[in-house]
Amino acid sequence: MKKLMVVLVAVMSMSTMMAQTKVAHVNSQTLLDSMPSRQSALKQLKEFEAAGVKELQEMEADLQEAYKKYMANQAELSPVMKQYEEEKIQKKQMAMQQREQELQQQIGNLSNDLNEPILKRVQEAVKIVAERKKIGYVIDESTTLYFSGGMDITNDVMKELIRLDQEAMKGQK
Repeated sequence: MKKLMVVLVAVMSMSTMMAQTKVAHVNSQTLLDSMPSRQSALKQLKEFEAAGVKELQEMEADLQEAYKKYMANQAELSPVMKQYEEEKIQKKQMAMQQREQELQQQIGNLSNDLNEPILKRVQEAVKIVAERKKIGYVIDESTTLYFSGGMDITNDVMKELIRLDQEAMKGQK
C-alpha cells in the first residue's frame, strides 16, 4: 500500500511538472525576413555570385574563341602545333572548371560567414523571450510536422530580434 502511494505521488508530481512546462513556437522564416542584416547579407551574396558568374562567362567566351580559332586553322597546323593548341584549349577548360569549383566554395564560405551572426541573433532573441515568458521549449514551425496549441511568440521574438539586429549593425559602422 505504501509503495502504491509513493508511485501515485511520483506520477502526480511528474504530471504537474510537465503541465508547468510551457511550449511555444516561432516561424523562423518570418523572423529572418524581418532582419535588415539578413537582407544586406543576401544582397552581398548575390553580388558576389553575379561577379563569379560574369567571370566564368568571360572564361567561357575566351575558351569558345580559342576553340573556334583552332577549328578554323586546324587544317593548316602541323601535328606538333595541333597538339599544342589542343593542350592550350584543354588547360583553359580545366582552369575554368577549377575556378568554378573555387567560386562555389567561396560562395559557401561567404554564406556561412554572413549567416552565422544572423542565426546567433535569432537564437539570442528566442532565448530572451523564452526566459522572459518562462517558456521551456520553443519549436520552429517550419521544421515541425505537426503542432497544435502552444503559444506563438514570433512577434515578440521579432521585436527583440530587430532590437538586437540594430545594435549589431550599429557596432559594424
